[in-house]
Amino acid sequence: MDKCVFGLIDAEAQRQREGLELIPSENYVSKGVLEAAGSVFTNKYSEGYPNFEGLLEWDDEEIAKTILPSRRYYGGQENTDRVERLAIARACRMFKADHANVQPHSGAQANNAVYNAWLEPGDVVLGMNLGHGGHLTHGSPVTLSAKIYDFVPYGTVAETGDIDYEEMEKLAVKHQPKILLVGYSAWMKVPDFARVAEIGKKIPGCLLMADMAHVAGLIVGGVHRNPFDYGFHVVTTTTHKTLRGPRGGLILSKGVVGNPLKKPEKTLENIPTLIDRSVFPGTQGGPLMHVIAAKAVAFGEALQPEFATYVTNVVNNAAILADELDALGFHCIGGGTENHLILIDMMRSFKIDGKLMERALDRISLNLNANAIPNDTLPPFRPGGIRLGTPAITTRGLSRQEMKKIAKWMKAVADVCVKAKKEENLDKYSEELLVLREEVKRMALRFPLPSDK
Repeated sequence: MDKCVFGLIDAEAQRQREGLELIPSENYVSKGVLEAAGSVFTNKYSEGYPNFEGLLEWDDEEIAKTILPSRRYYGGQENTDRVERLAIARACRMFKADHANVQPHSGAQANNAVYNAWLEPGDVVLGMNLGHGGHLTHGSPVTLSAKIYDFVPYGTVAETGDIDYEEMEKLAVKHQPKILLVGYSAWMKVPDFARVAEIGKKIPGCLLMADMAHVAGLIVGGVHRNPFDYGFHVVTTTTHKTLRGPRGGLILSKGVVGNPLKKPEKTLENIPTLIDRSVFPGTQGGPLMHVIAAKAVAFGEALQPEFATYVTNVVNNAAILADELDALGFHCIGGGTENHLILIDMMRSFKIDGKLMERALDRISLNLNANAIPNDTLPPFRPGGIRLGTPAITTRGLSRQEMKKIAKWMKAVADVCVKAKKEENLDKYSEELLVLREEVKRMALRFPLPSDK
């Protein structure tokens, strides 16, 4: 036993038990997901794919017991094939997709694989401006994809926080994008997928892509629109946010499912096979089979009726928390939230930056992240806003009364930050912050982690 490493694992478990996670891109997994992720599947190399026969027709038991000819480059795949087939079948059921690729190691890898499947170097992608809530992989100049493809950003409407669909349409007509991308990491509205699809259909050969990493669980649980219902071709997501799975990526698609060992014609109809070939061997090597097993467990959990109750509570808790914060003087971008995520302008609220607030909240074990806001004038490492959400705390069972208490704790910390002005001055208020930390700890310990149950 490695005392150093396992000592840190124990310390991290204790940190999670005694604090409350408000970062909207984090969650807590079940004991089943945790055990699958740590299983002996980590020992197996499985380059290639399983057989896709029957995945949309067979039930889980039939898939789990049926061994089919493999499309792998190594032997000994009778169990890896079946666990990956289960993950694919369950993913397709969750999103009403024709096909799923469960091998991407992350959401970024999933997005890059779609780009590689459909685009040529220099092709145009129309995506949300990072400064307005978009994601790094949607065109940030620091990414590899931005060095290969031409990303054109669209923004949001200042008054409402909604996507500027008129700007999107003008840019689409002007730049003729090969991919029209809807996706975000700090945006609290629900997209008008029908409007986006209408714009995309005017552009020849335009792939409609939705990066739903943050709201995938809300879609599965029926409290958020599904892009596939509006004619989208591809949906990408992570599996570790509102889906409550292991850290990883997922690509869902509509179209004809073919043999990934055979190169198909480059058409929208063939996008499932083009994506499979882009994931492996195009952008990744061997899949992480222990993570795919954990994804299969998480997908099975998400298909249960109680998951719909969970995501309903996530959205309700977010609305309550946003209202409480607004009443205490926090300026919520967009007037609140329509999903699980809240973005707050700390400069407008209290004339303090988001990083100061983040670091102060860390001291009382309330964890969130500093985040840029639309038209932010502050640097990325010390932006003007904070981003928080309710998926993790809802998993632990917190509800209305706890949302009210969290809002009050945040206001108390904001008041400390106003007095401190700078991070180095927070030590002057350590006693005040310690009292709040003990209050947070007492509440947190009333709500066990799922893996502790």
